[in-house]
Amino acid sequence: MEQTGAASRSMVFVSCKREKHYSREVILPWHALVCVLSGEMRIASADRQFIFHAGDIVLLPRNQLGRMSKVPLNGELFKSISICFPQETLQRYYATLPQVHAAPVPPDVKYFNRHPLLESLLGSLMPYFEVADDLPEEIANIKITEAIAVLRSIDKSVDNLLRHFEGPGKINLADFMEKNYMFNLTAARFGYLTGRSLTTFKRDFKKAFGNTPEKWLTQKRLQTAHYQIVEQNRKPSEVYFELGFENLSHFSYAFKKQFGYNPTLSKSKREISEKQN
Repeated sequence: MEQTGAASRSMVFVSCKREKHYSREVILPWHALVCVLSGEMRIASADRQFIFHAGDIVLLPRNQLGRMSKVPLNGELFKSISICFPQETLQRYYATLPQVHAAPVPPDVKYFNRHPLLESLLGSLMPYFEVADDLPEEIANIKITEAIAVLRSIDKSVDNLLRHFEGPGKINLADFMEKNYMFNLTAARFGYLTGRSLTTFKRDFKKAFGNTPEKWLTQKRLQTAHYQIVEQNRKPSEVYFELGFENLSHFSYAFKKQFGYNPTLSKSKREISEKQN
């Protein structure tokens, strides 16, 4: 979902999910203001989980790795409205303001209480979506700028987040990978999030783990899956997606290749297979 360039129609949109479970890994390339209208939205990172319900308004920081789930609740489909803030738009906006120092803050989800200005902004968008799925680009650009002004008028501390334009800084690679190995990302994306080029990431990875990212990730995920299935009695269908495998058949093939038996075997059959091997 990486995009560049000026704000476009996709920067302001309504999400509507009718299926019982919708989940995907996400790294927002932009900060995003999200208002949940109905249903439930969950964002699970390596060590935290956020749950949002109807009426919640939150500012999600960019470049944060997580798994997002949008699900119906109490007979209502999931619905939300989002306004994304492209870096180019933010840079143009802040270029018109006095250049004051804004201390960068650790990126975190920021909650907003109901406020007349926010309600007016979000309410003004709904009529557009009643007649079309996309917001005309010219109107989207205006609404994004209005949203920045509204957030700053409510809480000036958002400058510390919105005014910070640098990419991820170089961090401890081993710590990051141990916490985030379950996310199904390319080596290039892992490299970016640790503040490295792909070449540097692979070099540093080899130094840290003595293996390639691809082989280490597969082994780490399979070891965790084995523990959860054998020791915690979880079903393969419950763990494969959580551990970064694209589908159940791929997971089952890799699991059997690594341990010599199918992950769906009963405990007694697993014990027999392990003795034979």
